[in-house]
Amino acid sequence: MLTPSLEDYLEEIYRFSLSLDTVRVTDISKRLQVALPSVTKALYKLRDESYIKYERYGEIKLTDQGKEFGYYLVTRNQLLQEFLALICSKCNFAAEAEAMEHYLSTATIDAIKTLVEFMKDNPFWQQAFNDFMNSEE
Repeated sequence: MLTPSLEDYLEEIYRFSLSLDTVRVTDISKRLQVALPSVTKALYKLRDESYIKYERYGEIKLTDQGKEFGYYLVTRNQLLQEFLALICSKCNFAAEAEAMEHYLSTATIDAIKTLVEFMKDNPFWQQAFNDFMNSEE
């Protein structure tokens, strides 16, 4: 099981891999606003856990396991942002989802996913909730 910090690294590597042929240590360092040695240390841990292939000064490549878990991490983040919008939270969705994602159990993530899907499939419930929220202001 990865620490929240390592999940953040893997999530960003996955995001980069969607648009870049080569992911570099400096890309990750800039995105996560951390020092290069911190990135390198995290990369070795991710490599040891078989999420990436990496050699010092070399390319960073996701393994199949890394791609699968990276996809999960990105979709979990998107789901939480969608949930926050759905409940009319007045927060920074990206920052709030980042704060939530590492501390919610899989069961809770699954329950949130079910609720989001239910609200999408039943727009009258969403409208009733929105009307309720607007009447509270």
